[in-house]
Amino acid sequence: MKKEITIKVTQTGPNAGPFVVLDNFGNILDEEVTRRELIRGKSYLVDSTVTVIIIKSVGECGFTKTFPLDEVNFIDYASLGYKQSKTACLWTHLNNIRIYNYFYGNIKPYIIEYPFSYKYQDEILQNVKDYTKAYEYLPVPDGVFNDNTRIETNNKWFNKAVLYNGQQSSGILELVPKPMNNLQAYGQYPIYNTESKTITYTKSDNFYQYNTFWALEKSSQVPLFNTTCESMSIDKVVNQENMDYGIRSFKKATLRAKELKVRHILDNSATTHLVSQFIITPAQISYK
Repeated sequence: MKKEITIKVTQTGPNAGPFVVLDNFGNILDEEVTRRELIRGKSYLVDSTVTVIIIKSVGECGFTKTFPLDEVNFIDYASLGYKQSKTACLWTHLNNIRIYNYFYGNIKPYIIEYPFSYKYQDEILQNVKDYTKAYEYLPVPDGVFNDNTRIETNNKWFNKAVLYNGQQSSGILELVPKPMNNLQAYGQYPIYNTESKTITYTKSDNFYQYNTFWALEKSSQVPLFNTTCESMSIDKVVNQENMDYGIRSFKKATLRAKELKVRHILDNSATTHLVSQFIITPAQISYK
């Protein structure tokens, strides 16, 4: 036989969820349930032998709660309100010297942005050369940190870049190492993705450098960036609706202005330790 149960959350943290709902036999009743849905209340048909419901938060702040089933009359159910809790998750940091931008079980982006200001004439950006040391740390048998357990790599670096000024933007540039001694593989780049363009970078004379970019904005009169609610640490994200990542064979406008901002992002690795030194952006004066 089946019986109907209703789950209604009365207290959670502001960032709890999404949730997975299970019964005491391990059967999944629902997945990707939002906090808003559980606040309103959600009903399920379960077997009559089910006596316990398990709610598991699979978001950044993971936890599992077990609730025995109980009967509640209609008046008591209707009077149930919701209260937001500020209880934080317990997380310890700096336990592993091989992991860096890694918080609460998730990789968080390391973002650094460099502003450049030219003189009274507009200048055209030619390429970007960044002097950054990228380290990978080896296992430490005795657990005691020392500087001799790291190596400086040649194929680890930022994986994204955004170049922009007041009216132009390169959109999101996915950065990958240039295929060495493989002309066929190198000829596949740039790769035009739905919401990014993949280009290659090289490391020469300890400079990471790349140059396959142009202005991708559809209109300079539409914002190039949006505000995100994902994290207060991220000030802006690219407005993808205003970007055109197509081939644009005859509309490859150069990045030309009296200013430039270079935004580098690492969000696909937590084992790469980047030590940013300085950056240069060779440009030439644009006469008009």
